[in-house]
Amino acid sequence: MIGLPFAGDGLVHGVLTGLGIVAALLFYAYEKRRRGLTDPRLWPIAGFAVAFGAIGSRVLTWDVSTQVSLADWWGNGDRSILAGLVGAWFGVHLGKRLTGYRESTGDLLAPAVALAMVLGRVGCLLTELPGTPTGGAWGIALTPAQAALLGGPSGAGLHPSFAYEIVFHAVAFAVMWRFRDRLAHRGDLFICYVTAYALFRFGVEFVRGNEVLWLGMSRPQWFLLAVLPLLIWRMRRVFGKPVRPELKGRVA
Repeated sequence: MIGLPFAGDGLVHGVLTGLGIVAALLFYAYEKRRRGLTDPRLWPIAGFAVAFGAIGSRVLTWDVSTQVSLADWWGNGDRSILAGLVGAWFGVHLGKRLTGYRESTGDLLAPAVALAMVLGRVGCLLTELPGTPTGGAWGIALTPAQAALLGGPSGAGLHPSFAYEIVFHAVAFAVMWRFRDRLAHRGDLFICYVTAYALFRFGVEFVRGNEVLWLGMSRPQWFLLAVLPLLIWRMRRVFGKPVRPELKGRVA
């Protein structure tokens, strides 16, 4: 079993999250240039996505019953990747509405988000409660002090659930890199990525150790149950609709 080197270290988590955002923006710039997209409105849209992703990850998980300062809440309060994705989605649509940009940005954003998630989840892996007990002699073991800090058992091997997510997002990034010019419709890449992540996240929640809300499932799982039908319905576009005329001739 391996230990947790930076349990509860907000600085390490914040640095890796910041590096993930920087990597995502660099990839976004690279893809924008590779695709020959020179519209200056694309950068404000990316800025709205980052800003509202950060706000959403905190606001949508804010426990109003706690008495903490705004600075402490922002720096040390609960954060949710799923809530952050919802906030980023809202930010993109708000940015488009304000700038008047009407083209899909999903193909630009999906690989960038996956890249940010890889680095961000490394921060989670090094600092947060890893998951539930594995039931075997493997996993991440917490010292008594770490267990008291993070609210988990000490000495037992715990599922490295964030490592599972790192692998998922790394594979997703590689697959999107391979097929980013091969899907028939603009925005399909984002729909496929978000749907795949929703399905994966629903499954990995069983070993995440989050609080069970009802019927053996956590709050993120109930949220995913609500949005998965919509995502699966949107997936019909990927394989069901004809190719837009302006996209005919794209390399298959």
